Amino acid sequence: MTIVHLNNVSSKTNPADGLSAGSFDLAYRLEAAIWLYDIDHMRILRANRAACQLWSAASEEDLLARDLSKDMSKTVAKRLNQYQADFENHDMSFTELWTLYPEGKPQNVLVVFRGLRLEDGRMAMQCEVVGQSGDEPENVRSTEALLHTDVLIMLFSQEGPSLYLNPVARHAFGGMIDKVNSIFVDQDEFFSIADNTLQDGELRRLTQLATVDGVRWFDLRVKSCLDAVSGKPAFMMTAIDVSELKEARDTARHLANRDQLTGLHNRTYLQRHFAWLEGQGSAEGTAIVVFDVDNFKQINDRYGHEAGDTVLREIAQRTAGLMLPTDLVARLGGDEFVIVMHSGQTRQATREAVERVRRAVCLPMHHGKTRLDATISVGISFVEGPPDFKNVMREADIALYRSKNTGRDCVTVFDAQMGIEIAARECLDRALRTAINQREFTLHYQPRLDLKSGKIIGAEGLVRWDRPGRGLVYPAEFIEVCEENGLIDEIGAQVFEMGCAQAIAWHKQGVDLELSLNVSPRQFADNGFIEALAALAAQHDFPKGKIELELTENALIGDPKKLAKKLRQITTMGYKIAIDDFGTGYSNLSYITQFPLTCIKIDRSFIQQLPSSGPIVQLILTLGRQIGATVVSEGVETVDHLDWLSERDCDEVQGFLITKPLPLPEFEAFAAGFSVDALA
Repeated sequence: MTIVHLNNVSSKTNPADGLSAGSFDLAYRLEAAIWLYDIDHMRILRANRAACQLWSAASEEDLLARDLSKDMSKTVAKRLNQYQADFENHDMSFTELWTLYPEGKPQNVLVVFRGLRLEDGRMAMQCEVVGQSGDEPENVRSTEALLHTDVLIMLFSQEGPSLYLNPVARHAFGGMIDKVNSIFVDQDEFFSIADNTLQDGELRRLTQLATVDGVRWFDLRVKSCLDAVSGKPAFMMTAIDVSELKEARDTARHLANRDQLTGLHNRTYLQRHFAWLEGQGSAEGTAIVVFDVDNFKQINDRYGHEAGDTVLREIAQRTAGLMLPTDLVARLGGDEFVIVMHSGQTRQATREAVERVRRAVCLPMHHGKTRLDATISVGISFVEGPPDFKNVMREADIALYRSKNTGRDCVTVFDAQMGIEIAARECLDRALRTAINQREFTLHYQPRLDLKSGKIIGAEGLVRWDRPGRGLVYPAEFIEVCEENGLIDEIGAQVFEMGCAQAIAWHKQGVDLELSLNVSPRQFADNGFIEALAALAAQHDFPKGKIELELTENALIGDPKKLAKKLRQITTMGYKIAIDDFGTGYSNLSYITQFPLTCIKIDRSFIQQLPSSGPIVQLILTLGRQIGATVVSEGVETVDHLDWLSERDCDEVQGFLITKPLPLPEFEAFAAGFSVDALA
């Protein structure tokens, strides 16, 4: 049954002409309420005495003068148009529950709808009341929800025909459906869905369906059931259109895999490509070529950053043009490039190919009318035995530095003598183990600015190494090594201890500041992680709701039910959960709304690409509002970034425009004395 709202609104509009004079005469003699409804013009054309009483109209003329369109919802209007199409195409009739609102008072009546053609050729609807509804309010309201929901609700027999489609589903597919598989873009996928549903009882999947508006992505849930009318096996389907979010994610993934300046693959894609090659188990003879632009800073300083960008684009184009289709060219960032050569050539042939790239780069470039000249320094390493691309990249980097140290604008191939450089890495490993034992790590704090209040409301705690004899060492110099040798877990534990201790100290001092701390996927997956958090949360004066754990999207890949349970355990302890670097990893759109997220942090790469990345950033802002999460933009470095985000109601920002990460005393002084006017 369907509840339809037709509100009682008066109008001076005259009834339409063209109705046959005698076609409604019989209705005037019946006691049942009967009226003729003009679907196109949304008003009543004829009504007997009982209908006038039902509608609380003084006369038929009074009822015919009422304009029923003013307060009619779009959902109801679509439903009436569906009736008209079914009258026209299938000569169908319906018995359904309507809720009328004469003088604002609801009247629930059971009505039979039939099509009636007018003399002008249009299809109208004859409405005959066959009884009063005795349904309980809960049933009436659930029926109303079924009509107005944006969720597609469908019941199909297992043989194929649709048994029921709610209004939004009928609108999406243009009417009833003869075969359920016809709405699936991938027919094989439907049969897989059907088989799995019959086996497991239910299924959930992100899939494409063919609608009247074209192919759309849906979060589809299918359950095996029995038809309540016939008792025969059936499929109940519910589908939520997630096309915009899917498109946003695909675009974000493309941006995350490609360098926006040159169009080459970026570091993220290169790392995945390496992982894939390692998974193949053999890459013998593959050459890794690393190069950067000699004295690139001087080009930027002398000619400007736009000229520098022209150099990078030209180098990317020339390099890619000289490579084979099987080779891969990537930009790591700045003026650093990598070539992965799979051609299987001899080492001499590989070196000659790289020399051709070096010579091509040396040819003059032009930025407008300005001639630009550039050279590159190159390092090469070859895969020998089982592929270990982190090691091969390190070897290529060592060869690159040798090129720079021997005059630049040359090519160097890694050899055993250069392995001495690797010893330095081993020395760093030993120093890090000592640093953990001696607790040489400390936190610096990068403020988070609330754009509405203009106040510093918290900070992200970032680890630093206070190395004896050298001073402050930044994460870029040691985190990768720690992840390789497993020390990241012990450093992470120390960071959490320091962070919680500081949050407790602020709480005791009455300082209202939040603190966010990064959690690596390895830390999050560790079996002892929950116990460690619980131990910290059990401390006296633990500030519930003031410590936020930042997880990357890649940490949330896995069984969504188990992940959701684990996240709820964490939030129950009093921690908040944020997704860090949003848009650069992968998380299933069907599950992300199930997690108890309090914050989404937009990756700095999207902020730095503003305004070209504006549509993606805006979609993330919208997603944050939809799931009730605070949105923080990272990497805000210019006033233009800040203004763009402020105009679009971003919640919080952090970045070098506000300040670099600061030691604790400097941060506390900065937060206490901060004025947003200083950023203008």
